[in-house]
Amino acid sequence: MKNSLTGLLFVTSSLLFASCTKDAQVVAPTAAANPSEVLSYKTTIVPTIDGAIDAQWGNATVTNLAAVVPDPGANGLFAGYIGENYAGTIRSMYDATNIYFLVEVKDADKNNKPSPWYFSPATNLWMKDGNAKVFDASGVLTREGFGSDQLALLFNIDNSTAKFATQTCYASCHIFSNYVDYSTGVAVLKPYGSPGANHYTNGANEKIDMWWTQPNRGQAYGKMDDNYQDWAGGPSVTSLVGNAGNGRKLDGQVVTTAKGTTFPFGPVYSSADPTNAGVANTQNLKLDGTGTSVAVPKFIIPSSTADFLKAEDTISGGAAKRVVGVSSTGELSLEDGSTLDPKVGTDYQRLGTSANAALGAKCIPSQVVANLTAGRADISLSAVYTGAGWVYEIKRALKTSDVLKQDVDFTSLADFPFGLAIWNRSNYQHGLQTGLLLKFQK
Repeated sequence: MKNSLTGLLFVTSSLLFASCTKDAQVVAPTAAANPSEVLSYKTTIVPTIDGAIDAQWGNATVTNLAAVVPDPGANGLFAGYIGENYAGTIRSMYDATNIYFLVEVKDADKNNKPSPWYFSPATNLWMKDGNAKVFDASGVLTREGFGSDQLALLFNIDNSTAKFATQTCYASCHIFSNYVDYSTGVAVLKPYGSPGANHYTNGANEKIDMWWTQPNRGQAYGKMDDNYQDWAGGPSVTSLVGNAGNGRKLDGQVVTTAKGTTFPFGPVYSSADPTNAGVANTQNLKLDGTGTSVAVPKFIIPSSTADFLKAEDTISGGAAKRVVGVSSTGELSLEDGSTLDPKVGTDYQRLGTSANAALGAKCIPSQVVANLTAGRADISLSAVYTGAGWVYEIKRALKTSDVLKQDVDFTSLADFPFGLAIWNRSNYQHGLQTGLLLKFQK
């Protein structure tokens, strides 16, 4: 979770919002007696991971969620989102081989196409929309952002992270600490500045398992991205980068060089997936073939309203067409000889005022997404938007085939502290809830 930070909030209400169900006879679920506990129901009837809520889920107790966006202080990263409350519920079941989670999140609108391409009639240029809100110096919203709706869960691996039991996600978050800068050879105490990928643990053997839904990383293929966090080389490295050490890694990545030879001299990791399960859908072309070089989408599926542009769409015979030219009026020329004029109608434009604009129905995805592989693909996911919110249905083996200590092992059926984060139309700012405890019905 980039720039993730967690805050603790418990709710005692038993509010449940409307769910997508496949069986009208779902048993009314029971609210958890302890608002911080998630009791995993022991079952022999397993749910189908399809986002439709099977009747069996009615046997699992419900824990209410209220993930609130915290105030991160002076760095301003969460400005405009602070105090937003993302309500939902979580349930769990397990059988002899797998654990299952059902997370429902209340959300008035679906955002599954982060930073999309749109056409601006005012400039005759194609542009990528921002993934977070923009405010002026007075704090007034000047432009709505288009990030994505997301969910993340964090678990302690082998109880290795000492502070996790009491702090959960806080145990690896270093967003506010001052740091000693050694980059010039002279130790200087400095305040933490710009936000970075600053999740890392505090010991060489400490690791945290991170499960993450992202539209451009596996979700289109029914997978939740399986990542982990480590100590990013320790204080001799993290001090050099202002406590922004990057301890977030993809499952399968391992340290190949303990200390790098260039600043910030951090450990060098293998590349578990060089595409990061997707590549940017962007290229530069010259206006009318000879003019100024401008950024435009690389691929487009004409008339598509889909949230995703898959890698297989772009291969020979796929649904996507490569953009081979752009005119000074914004018209795109495609590889099959056809053209797309974004001024015909408004489907490819951003609609409404600059502060509260909506997306046209055919605005183009900014990523070409690919499936997850190897250890990153351990977690099955169905993410369904119902019109009232999201249904996230999740399945993972109690114990995966992991031998690198990058996955949590649930086979002991012990109690597992965990934390949870929810994003709403943002790739960074998110609501947070720590202090949750997973317990298994014996």
